[in-house]
Amino acid sequence: MSVSVQPLQCTTDCKDQNFDGIILICQSYEQLPDELECLKAPLQDYSAVDCCVAEEVVVVKVPGLSGNRLVFACTGPVNRDYDDVRRFSDAAAKGIKRALKAGMLHPLLVCPPHSSYAKSTLVAVLGALHVLYTPLEVREHKSSPHKVAVLGVWAKNRAQGEAITELATALESGRFVCRDIGGSDPERMAAPRVAEYVQAVFKDTPVTVTVVSHLNILEKEYPCLAAVNRCANTVPRHQARVIKLLYCGEGPIQQTLMVVGKGITYDTGGADIKAGGVMAGMHRDKCGSAAVAGFFQILAKLKPKHVKVVGAMAMVRNSVGSDCYVADELVVSRAGRRIRVGNTDAEGRMVMVDLLCEMKEQALQEVSPHLFTIATLTGHAVRAMGPHYSIIMDNGAAHRSGNALQWQKAGEVLGDLFEVSTIRREDYEFHKGKSEYEEILQSNNLPSSATPRGHQTPAAFLIMASGLDKVDKYKLGCIISLGFIKNVRFFFCKNTYIYHLHVCPTAWTGLGQTSALLPHRHCGCIISLGFIKNLSFFCKNTYIYHLHVCPTAWTGLGQTSALLPHRHCWIQWPFPWCPNRRPNSCHGDKVPGALNTRPMIFLILHYFNYFRLVPYIY
Repeated sequence: MSVSVQPLQCTTDCKDQNFDGIILICQSYEQLPDELECLKAPLQDYSAVDCCVAEEVVVVKVPGLSGNRLVFACTGPVNRDYDDVRRFSDAAAKGIKRALKAGMLHPLLVCPPHSSYAKSTLVAVLGALHVLYTPLEVREHKSSPHKVAVLGVWAKNRAQGEAITELATALESGRFVCRDIGGSDPERMAAPRVAEYVQAVFKDTPVTVTVVSHLNILEKEYPCLAAVNRCANTVPRHQARVIKLLYCGEGPIQQTLMVVGKGITYDTGGADIKAGGVMAGMHRDKCGSAAVAGFFQILAKLKPKHVKVVGAMAMVRNSVGSDCYVADELVVSRAGRRIRVGNTDAEGRMVMVDLLCEMKEQALQEVSPHLFTIATLTGHAVRAMGPHYSIIMDNGAAHRSGNALQWQKAGEVLGDLFEVSTIRREDYEFHKGKSEYEEILQSNNLPSSATPRGHQTPAAFLIMASGLDKVDKYKLGCIISLGFIKNVRFFFCKNTYIYHLHVCPTAWTGLGQTSALLPHRHCGCIISLGFIKNLSFFCKNTYIYHLHVCPTAWTGLGQTSALLPHRHCWIQWPFPWCPNRRPNSCHGDKVPGALNTRPMIFLILHYFNYFRLVPYIY
C-alpha cells in the first residue's frame, strides 16, 4: 500500500499558469516582498470597499494571476506577547477551505517568510495539508484520494522551495499514516486489520515489521496486556496484536530510540464501563500506536543515518463481557511486580507496561538507548492545561539538564506548545500497594480527570510496574505533553538520563477556555495552592510580577505548589468546570476535521535535530 500524500509542487513564479488560483498567507499585504508586489494593489483596491479584509478570508478577482483569482487569509497580529507561529497554520487552513469552496483544483499557497518565525512557510503548508487529508474510509470508496490535484508552494528560490516541499511531504506522510490508524473506526482498524495495514505500508521500505498474534506468547511475554485482551480474544476479529517495527540507519549506530505505543482499538472501559454517553470517540484511544507507525513512516522517508529505532504497537480492544478482567484482580507483570487492578478503564498503562519492560531489557544491550512510550492515557492533563497545550515534566537529572525548556523551545518552532509540570514523590506513593497482597496499585476507582495529579501518577505506575525504578543507572525524568486526539508518552535516555513524554487527548472535551503559562518577558511567576483566595499584583518599573493563589480543590495539582521561574509571564488557572461535556469525558465525540498529529511527529523530529541526527530538518 502506497501512502498517497497530497502532491506538492514548488514554484518561484506567483503568476505560474499551472495553477488556478493563489492563496496568500501573511500578516499584512502592505509588507509583501518585491517578488509579490503584484498582489498588493488588488488587495488595496478591495480594502477600499471592504474593511474586513484583515479579519475574514476574501476572494478577489485579479486578471493576470494564476486562475485570475486571489484568496487572502490574513494571519492577524503575530508580534504580541501571546502570538505564536500557529497564526500561519490557522490562516492556511482557513485559506485552503475557502479555495476548495471556490472550486480550485490547483491552488498555489504563497506564504512569504516572516522574520520572527523561521519556519512560518513550512507551518503554513502543514496547516493546508491538514485540511486536505482524506480519511481512509472515504478514500476506499472514491476514485481519487485527493481533494485537489496538486498544492503549489511559492518560494523565493528553487532550492528553498524544494527543501520545504520535501520536508512537508515526509512529515505529512507520517501524519497520514497516523490519521489512518488513529482516526478510522474500531472495526476498520481492529487489531488484526491494523497489522495488515502496517505490513502493507512498510512493504519494500527500510522498516521491518513483525507481528505477534499467538495467544500463548502474549500471555507469557505480556501478561498485563493479555489480561486486557482476555475478553476481546473470544471474538477473532478483535484479538490482540503486538506489532514490532525496526529501522536501522546507515553507518555506525550512535544512538537507539525505543518506542512503545498504546493502541486500544476501542475502549469501553471494560467492567468499569464508560457510562453516560462518554464512550463515544474511544476509537481514537489507539493514537499512541498510530503515532509510532507515523514516526516510522517519516523514518522511511527521511532515512536518517547512525540511528536505530525499535518500535512496538500494543493493539488491544478493551471489551466488556463475561471474561473481561475486573477490579481487584492481581496480575504479575513481566518485571515480576504484583499489580492490583483498581480500575479496568486504566487499561492503557496495562497494555504498555510489559512492552516497556521488554524495551528496558533490550536497552541494556543497545548503543545510547532512549526509551519512549506514547499513549492516549489520561484526560486529566486537559483539565490542568486546556486542549491546545502540551505538558512537560522533568524529574531529577532531566530537570537539571534543562530538558523541559529545550522541548518547550523546540515546540514553539512548529506550533507544538508546552507547559511545564513535574512528577513528584506523591505520584509514586499513590501507586504503592495498600496491602501485603500487592506491590503496586494500578489505579484508584475514579477517572483520571477526577483524580488529583491524574496525569502525573500513570508515569509513576509505568516506571514502577516495568521495573525501571529498580535500574540504578537510570535517573528518571518525565515529560507530559498534550496533543489533539492522543496522548504521547515518551521515555528516552542519554547516558544516565531517561525522559518521559505524555501527550493526552484534547478534542472537544468542553474545557476549551482553559490555558496556562503564556510566555512573555521579564517577570517572575508563582502559582501557589492555598485557601480560597486570589491575589494578584502588577508593576515595578518595566517588570511585571504576578502572584496567583488558587484553591486546592479541583485544581488538578493536589497539594503541590508550582514555581515557574520564567520572566514576564501570565498564568491563567485552568478552572475544571465543563460547560459542554460531562465532567468525566476525556475525548469528546465531536471532532472537527482530520486528526491533528503534529505533537508526536514534530517532537521526535525536534529531538532528532537536537542530537544532530537530521540536521537538514531546520
